Amino acid sequence: MKTIKIHYIMQPERLFKQIAFIKEIDKIKYIKRKTKLFDSDIHENDAEHSWHLAMMTIVLAEHTNEDIDILKVLKMVLIHDIVEIDAGDTFIFDTQKNHSNTEEELIAAKRIFGLLPKDQTIELVSIWLEFEEKRTKEAKFAHAMDRLEPILQNISNNGGS
Repeated sequence: MKTIKIHYIMQPERLFKQIAFIKEIDKIKYIKRKTKLFDSDIHENDAEHSWHLAMMTIVLAEHTNEDIDILKVLKMVLIHDIVEIDAGDTFIFDTQKNHSNTEEELIAAKRIFGLLPKDQTIELVSIWLEFEEKRTKEAKFAHAMDRLEPILQNISNNGGS
């Protein structure tokens, strides 16, 4: 894995935007999901879900059939649900919304990631869109992790979610 070093001259405005974003995304901790933690009656929140997907990505990346950019996958799984701060959570098996709230989520992505400096806004919106479009090998792997986790949770809890 390569290390990326980016050096910026201290720019207070840039830092203030980044801190505003960091404060905003704290709201992801309050978004409850329908799935429950392993062997538990406690529903997980979006932050726990995203962290778990990141760990699953690190541990399970060796099982992919193609070389993938793990850092990009980690970014995808960590940011993919941030839009739910505005758009709300859509349960994987929801028959009403059926994940058709993409426009609502895009508006949320632009608002939330738009709190960041422009270069970071562009990068994160682009990565979020790549995840949503499921066209790249990284997006497909990230989606596999996103689909696998609730299945494993459901099995560990003998169904129910």
